[in-house]
Amino acid sequence: MAIAIGFASSQVWADDKLAPVYPSLITADGEFATPTEVLTTTRLRQSKLKVPGSTTVITGDMIRQLGIMNLVEVFRLVPGMVVGEYGSNNPVTSYHGTSQYEQRRLQVQIDGRTAYRASLADVDWIAMPVALENIERIEVSRGPNSAAYGINAFLGSINIITRSPEDTAGVELYGSAGSRDHLRAFSSVGDAGRDGSWRLSYEKRKSAGFDRQVDGGERLPFHDGYDINNVNLDGIVNFSNLSNLELRAGVLGGVNEEDRLKSGNFGAITNPDIEQDNYYLQARFNGATSSSHFYHLQASFQNRKRQQSWTISSADEEFPEALRPLLGEEVFFADLNEDATESRLEFELQDTLILGSTLKLVSGLGYREDRYESETFFNGTGHNYQSRIFANAEYSPFEWVTFNAGGNWEKTTTTGEDYFSPRVASNFIFGDDHVVRFVFSRAVRTPDAFEQDPDWSYTFRNVSEPYESLEGLRIPAVSPNNDLSEEKITSREVSYFGQFHFERALMSVEVRYFNDYLRDMISGFISPDEWNLDNNVALEQEGVELEAALQLSGTMLRATYGYLDQEGRYTGAPDQFFSKAVDLLGRLSAQHSGSFAWIQELPFQLTSSAAFYMAEEVRDTRFKRADFRLARKVDHQKYSYMLALTLQHYLERAPWISPDNIIADHNQYFIEAGIRF
Repeated sequence: MAIAIGFASSQVWADDKLAPVYPSLITADGEFATPTEVLTTTRLRQSKLKVPGSTTVITGDMIRQLGIMNLVEVFRLVPGMVVGEYGSNNPVTSYHGTSQYEQRRLQVQIDGRTAYRASLADVDWIAMPVALENIERIEVSRGPNSAAYGINAFLGSINIITRSPEDTAGVELYGSAGSRDHLRAFSSVGDAGRDGSWRLSYEKRKSAGFDRQVDGGERLPFHDGYDINNVNLDGIVNFSNLSNLELRAGVLGGVNEEDRLKSGNFGAITNPDIEQDNYYLQARFNGATSSSHFYHLQASFQNRKRQQSWTISSADEEFPEALRPLLGEEVFFADLNEDATESRLEFELQDTLILGSTLKLVSGLGYREDRYESETFFNGTGHNYQSRIFANAEYSPFEWVTFNAGGNWEKTTTTGEDYFSPRVASNFIFGDDHVVRFVFSRAVRTPDAFEQDPDWSYTFRNVSEPYESLEGLRIPAVSPNNDLSEEKITSREVSYFGQFHFERALMSVEVRYFNDYLRDMISGFISPDEWNLDNNVALEQEGVELEAALQLSGTMLRATYGYLDQEGRYTGAPDQFFSKAVDLLGRLSAQHSGSFAWIQELPFQLTSSAAFYMAEEVRDTRFKRADFRLARKVDHQKYSYMLALTLQHYLERAPWISPDNIIADHNQYFIEAGIRF
């Protein structure tokens, strides 16, 4: 166990000592509120009674009170989602599986800015430029959401919403440390006034990764940690009561360690660590002509620079035999790399119109330009352009029924085609607190640049004597002539949401039944040794998901469960039959998954929490973990401070998902401390 001292802040914290642990259910006057509002599923602010589908809302307070130590683990709280690590200590999360390890079928946004990579539609959770302390809420739309957010929202969407700098004025310092060299440090400073507000924050994330890996039947040390530094600047400039300008910028840098035994190709003798150097800029103008008509114009640019190189040697047994005829008796050394630079430019115009109490309409335009450069993966540069038009109408002709109809038309140069993704829903409301939803949607996902147009080869650099003539030689890996088409999904949902009021408690329950048909799914191996991607799998999946919460004075209980029945079949060309195509898409599909959380206020300004997470039958492995946290927050007039101890107890001792994910001690300890003033 390691000890960390840090500090957490703002006068707001000192004033909220009586705030409930689940504030979305209770008003400031202590009265139970109307159903939780959803902000992003259709781009309209909607009650859960009127939103067209099931959406999980996780507040930043819940994340912090449960002692969650990194962003990706938040999604263990979402029914149907699986969280793990692959390759080394690289996090992965999926909804209903349908992926090997790359998370290509979920749209992820931070404050409306697309967060997945430009060339490979994957999410690097280690390098996400957002600190847990800055999160206001996370909304996860479970089910295809391409009608609102386009091609990558194939199975759902994740929207991470950060806290307004207006709410974080003051100084905050926080730190935590613990097992496996975990270290997190956070600090922020900001101010708020009539003309605007700002916040400057810094975060460090550090971990040693897993304790051991398996190679050749032996358990060896694993070089798979990370050390990330993240700086964010957020500001709001108020022009009037009807308009303001939001400005955001950030820089992220650091190292993600990769072990040569797992990630080094062609006889690596050094570790191919990844150095990150990323930044983003974002501006959003919010305007309104009245209380029933408002709009925003948003522009963002982000750049991601990845440097990864390693040294190979002909003395290593993994050195390719096909290259040895080029060499003499002297040992050969050279550097290889998987460097890549990616950038994304986005524009969006959105307009919202409220036509009385019965009709709401949101519509807009979007444009995105992705550029990428890599000597290894693309033998140069490439680009992709996407343009889209989206709209959603909410119509409530009577108090007991709401209809939603929306769609997204999008054109992309990846395939040169245009696509339309629709969604329609009927919500039947009864008793003011209960709704039954019927949802039908279709969505597509186009292949990303690396799937569709790779030119994968390694180039010798810094070649040793006497082999200087081999400098710049390209070693072909794969350069397939792909002509992949779009993946398609047709989804049907029947769901129920209701709130039950008791004298001193409130219980909310959401149950979702889904039936999805996915066709032309892209499957196959992506590696230097084997590349056989094709639209060759159809999947049928159905299941049930449950999310329930019970709120009493000083107590919050929350439970989730997901059941998934997934069947696949090969639909590719018979002469190109690939026996593992179906299995690859089920690597992260868990038949049973769920969570339970209990947050309890105690005397002496103490708060305790307990959580249980489980997922079963993912690559013949199971995940079961129980977390316990005890925190004490002391409030003074001008400052407040917090101390906490968290224990993570792994009930399943076998490695989760990969045999290399070895945690030696099934008890992991973490200490937190913070101050705010």
